[in-house]
Amino acid sequence: MSLEVAVAVPFQQRATERLGEGEFVVALSLDRDWFSPDQAKRLVDVAVGRGLVAEEDGDLVARFDPADVTVPEGFAPDESILREQSTFETALDAIVAAGVEKQRAVAGINERQRSLAVSIEAAAVLFAKEHGAAVDQLAADVREGLAAAGDETGEGDAAGDGDETDDPTTGAAEAE
Repeated sequence: MSLEVAVAVPFQQRATERLGEGEFVVALSLDRDWFSPDQAKRLVDVAVGRGLVAEEDGDLVARFDPADVTVPEGFAPDESILREQSTFETALDAIVAAGVEKQRAVAGINERQRSLAVSIEAAAVLFAKEHGAAVDQLAADVREGLAAAGDETGEGDAAGDGDETDDPTTGAAEAE
């Protein structure tokens, strides 16, 4: 997958799994000359939306082992990876279409993410559902991703009780 390879390269260059967003953007735009700085920032959004990286304290943290990614000789990512809309962006678009001002929506999503300790995608879907946005398919995708993540870690249900009302895509009112 060219997205994963493009995201792995800045981490590999610095032999780390945590980079400042500025370092990441410089690695892709100035060091590699693959993207403009704006495009590299767009790549951050796509990578966050796909769960390849997470934003923590202003840094980007790889959610995979960049050292395990093979970068083919002469590799250069195709700009089409920038056009891929993340789950977060799709949810945000739905929220704005439902009549919520974009800045307010982003602030609300960030607050949900912090207060509930969930992924940005889950927080975006929660906020969207709370504001009447049509995100049922996104909710199903996020739910499936959360279930898969729980299976990988062996944790399963975050609450540990198996109660379906703890589903982060439908139980927002109960969580607050």
